[in-house]
Amino acid sequence: MKKVGIAAVLTSDSVDVADLAVKCEQLGFDSLWLGEHPVLPVHTSTKWAWSEDGSFPRAYPLFVEPLTALMRAATVTKNILLGTGVCLVAEHNPLVLAKEIATLDMYSGGRFLFGIGAGWHKEEAEMLGVDFPHRWTQVRESVEALKVLWTDDESEYHGQYYDFPPVWCYPKPSRKPHPPIIMGGHAANAFKRIVSWGDGWMPNRYNPEELSEGRKILDGLAREAGRDPSDIEITAFGQGSDAKLISAFHKNGADRVVIMLQQDNDLEAPKTDEAFEKLESIAANIF
Repeated sequence: MKKVGIAAVLTSDSVDVADLAVKCEQLGFDSLWLGEHPVLPVHTSTKWAWSEDGSFPRAYPLFVEPLTALMRAATVTKNILLGTGVCLVAEHNPLVLAKEIATLDMYSGGRFLFGIGAGWHKEEAEMLGVDFPHRWTQVRESVEALKVLWTDDESEYHGQYYDFPPVWCYPKPSRKPHPPIIMGGHAANAFKRIVSWGDGWMPNRYNPEELSEGRKILDGLAREAGRDPSDIEITAFGQGSDAKLISAFHKNGADRVVIMLQQDNDLEAPKTDEAFEKLESIAANIF
């Protein structure tokens, strides 16, 4: 069976993530993904690219914290993978984030998928210490620091944005050497980043043809860098539940397709009955 996951926007008024995770696992979905917005300003000039007037969905300021929520999901499931779609890495201190992720990965038995991004909301990012014009450079440094913290007994890192002396950072993740680092983007620099310091590509709202072209570029860059292209997993993120579309993604190089439980015009927090009904309908359509 081809891998298909579910992504959801969850709030304090939505279905409990524990119930959602159990239902997803029972229905055969391979993964559950939660996004992140730590804090959004009331007044902002940043526009959301996916709406006509630039306004973002009402649920966005209400997001639950994904790592905590995924830990709750981990305690009631056995096999389903648990991912961030995406974690805004530069909005965290890597010394703290390393421990949080390693703890989740340890208690879940190595089931965490580290989907990462640099963020699109300028005011949110800057409030949390991000050098917004150079945010991908900051993300790269953070990931480099995380890898050291996850793998070295005595960890140290010295960069432009993060600089710390030898420290002990435990626990270590269950997945070795660390949870897979999966990033979005589609520009030439994005593909180079993935090959250089990532483990997977997670294009958002792509079509199968675009994904196929991206796969070819990634494969070529991987070979040039001496990497096995098959080691770079592709997750087509933010998709609808059309069975033919999902099949086309898999045929065009996607290892996994992640379906949004709510679509852009319906990005509200789903109640339990509504969420279960949607999940059952999606599963009946694609499995």
